[in-house]
Order: sequence, then structure tokens, then C-alpha cells
Amino acid sequence: MSVDLHIHTNASDGSLSPGEVVKKAIDLGYKAIAITDHDTVAGIIPALQVARKSSLEVIPGIEINTDIEDRELHILGYFIDYTKPDLLKELSSLKKMREKRARKMVQKLRNMGINIEWEEVINIAGQGTIGRSHICQAIINKGYADSWKEVFEKYIGKNSPAYVPRKKLTPLKAIKLIKECSGIPVIAHPGLVGDDDLVKWIIKHGIEGLEVFYYEHSEEECQKYLNMAKENNLVVTGGSDDHGPGNKDGLRLGKIRLDYTVVEELRKRV
Repeated sequence: MSVDLHIHTNASDGSLSPGEVVKKAIDLGYKAIAITDHDTVAGIIPALQVARKSSLEVIPGIEINTDIEDRELHILGYFIDYTKPDLLKELSSLKKMREKRARKMVQKLRNMGINIEWEEVINIAGQGTIGRSHICQAIINKGYADSWKEVFEKYIGKNSPAYVPRKKLTPLKAIKLIKECSGIPVIAHPGLVGDDDLVKWIIKHGIEGLEVFYYEHSEEECQKYLNMAKENNLVVTGGSDDHGPGNKDGLRLGKIRLDYTVVEELRKRV
């Protein structure tokens, strides 16, 4: 009866298709998973179609990247109405901004002598929303670096020479958008935010859950955020943040298992 509520597909920056994610989750014995691609809902319907032939429950979700006070904060949304026109319009705008930013980064890299082609990035992304992970893979494929860590530190990470910022939603806008789609907004991996005061501030503005049991959280962080969730009457969630075997940490699916009761608690908030 285990669940994983934070999974990406190749609709954004994962390396497995939605169908492959579903089949892997079934093989691993999961009762439910949430598809939470970055700024897109394109992976939800394909996942639901494959899962329909099994007992696996697929929860429609999203992970919206936001910026506030020079920090990045991700907001997860669960049980969203992924067909809502206002949501799709906003996501389409975000997709265009991602592509515009990626093109600028590729040009910066070429100016530095890192001769990757835009078409290579497109081929790696496939039908997915283009992100830095696809540029990173193109750089590695051309032999300019050996690892994701090296690429981000030397070329495309924040404050690196080929980095280009992009316009994102604010956390409050993301929370509003998720709620307008009948979804449940949850702060993703609070330990990666780097500012607990900011996390506490966002909690007071419509957040209904906290991703406590996250793959990269230490035991101390899990306990800290568990206490924070209880103090604020938030649903305690968790997930692997799996991006598939083709990404920097390899397959994470199977390494975080929560009890199905967390899904029931989320559903009560819908």
C-alpha cells in the first residue's frame, strides 16, 4: 500500500515516458503515484491511460517552479483539474519562456566554444518541456563534460557563465493557480529552499501540505519539517523526485515509500 508523490516523466525533464513510469511503479508494487512534471501536465493523460489496465492509482499533479527573494521555491499541486483552460494558458506561457531561455543559453555556450546545436537539445527533450537538463545532456554527449555536476558548476548553474535567468511565477501565484484548479498546494523539498523563515511565511499563504519525507532530506530535516507540518495542520507528504535512470542520481523510484493514508489525507482537502 505504498505511494510516491513526486515523480517526473519525459514530459518535462525525466528520462522515462509516462507509460514507462507507470509500468515501473507497478513492478515495484506501488499502490499510487503522482505525476508531477515541471510546469506541464502533458504526462498525466498518457500515465492514466496505461494505469487504467492495472490497480495503480495515478494522481494528477504538477510541480511549479517559482521565485521569491532571489530563492527558488517549488510548489507541488495534487488532484488538479489538468484540463482547466486558465491553467493550460499559463503553462503554455511558461513553456515559451523556457524555450526562449534555453535558446539564449545554447547561444552563450556556443560563444564560449561549447558547440552544441539547438536541434540536439530538441532531440533530447523530445515532446517534453525544454529545460537545463536537456542542455546538460547535450554538453555531456558532445564530450565537453563528464557529469551533470560538472556542467552545472562550469556552465549553466546559477552564476555560471552560460546561465540565463527566466521569468517564473511567484509562490503566491502558483498557490492561487493550483487552488483554482481544485488542487492541493504543497511545498516541495523545503530543505532545499535554504530559508525556513521563507518556508514558514509561504505556509501562511494557502499551503496545505509539506513534503517532509523527501529523498534528499536528512533524518534531522525530516523531523524538523514533520514538526512544522503538525504545528500548522498540514498534510505530511513525501516523494523521491524521481527523474528516471537517465538522470544524475539514477532511478529514485522505489526509494521513498509512504503509506496510502497520505493520499486519503490529501483527498480530504480537495
